[in-house]
Amino acid sequence: MREMMDMWKKNQNPFGILYSWFLAKVANKLEVVPGAEFRVAYEEAMKYGGKVILGDRPVQITLRRTWAKMPLWHKTKFLFSLFFQALFLPNPEDLNKMLKEMDDVDMLTLVIQEMSKHFPTLWTTLVHERDLYMSSTLLRVAGEHNSVVAVVGKGHLPGIKQNWKQPIEVQLLLTIPSQKPAISVTRILSIFGVAVAGVAIISGIYTSSKK
Repeated sequence: MREMMDMWKKNQNPFGILYSWFLAKVANKLEVVPGAEFRVAYEEAMKYGGKVILGDRPVQITLRRTWAKMPLWHKTKFLFSLFFQALFLPNPEDLNKMLKEMDDVDMLTLVIQEMSKHFPTLWTTLVHERDLYMSSTLLRVAGEHNSVVAVVGKGHLPGIKQNWKQPIEVQLLLTIPSQKPAISVTRILSIFGVAVAGVAIISGIYTSSKK
């Protein structure tokens, strides 16, 4: 919670703050380290004197585009949904079972896939647009070097292959859509904060009564 407050004070995207917290909760349940494969890839590249190129779109642009593209009602509903889903995550066995049943996706893609059933714009910005960006970056890098090893989440492989050598407007993927919300984000978060406090109080009363 302290880290989330620090991120808020630094004016980081509210979606990014809550989304990062949610993914950390899922990773903790599965006892995995998010991005571990990229750390290993970096360490191996350093051993062989390789040049490391970050090929994904900057995360803050992705988060800001995601937030900007969501309708106001979806933003409000999404914040509540993400919070309560994090509180009542399935047990590790069920989460691992879901991943095994969907062998063509990674943990992050599975989470996005499930949430996109209720919030369609999530898949567009968090997966599809990044597939386009990474496919374009990899094609450019492959044309500049003789030997290239790309490390990506397996949920992105189909999209990268599908868009390989296709015309892609990269600059459009880096712009932030303008917005004029009828209600400020601060107002939404204030309502959300009241709800969270209410849940905490009710949970405390329930726990005390159980004792």
